[in-house]
Amino acid sequence: MTTLMAILIGCLYAASIYMMLRRSMVKLLIGLILLSNAANLLIFTVAGLERGVPPLIAQGAETITGPTADPLAQALILTAIVIAFGVLAFAVVLLHRAYEVIKTDDMNEMKGTD
Repeated sequence: MTTLMAILIGCLYAASIYMMLRRSMVKLLIGLILLSNAANLLIFTVAGLERGVPPLIAQGAETITGPTADPLAQALILTAIVIAFGVLAFAVVLLHRAYEVIKTDDMNEMKGTD
């Protein structure tokens, strides 16, 4: 399972970098989305994937007695999702405003409007 996740994360990183190097601003935004998803999957994979096991200590127990999921990774991912959504919303508004003013999506053509 870890090998499959490593391959998937590598493909997501490669696709995101490829999309971010394109000239279109829309493709840049798609690459940004893929990059944030790849980073989230990387954190989950590094923390260890435990399927069907909650990140809880049993009632009355002082320590963890069996396999549990890592709650820190889940908290980090939740925070990363919120931050990525905020950055994406800002980027979409910025792209919309730039398109209204310049009437183009091509970053090479935007360079000439300085």
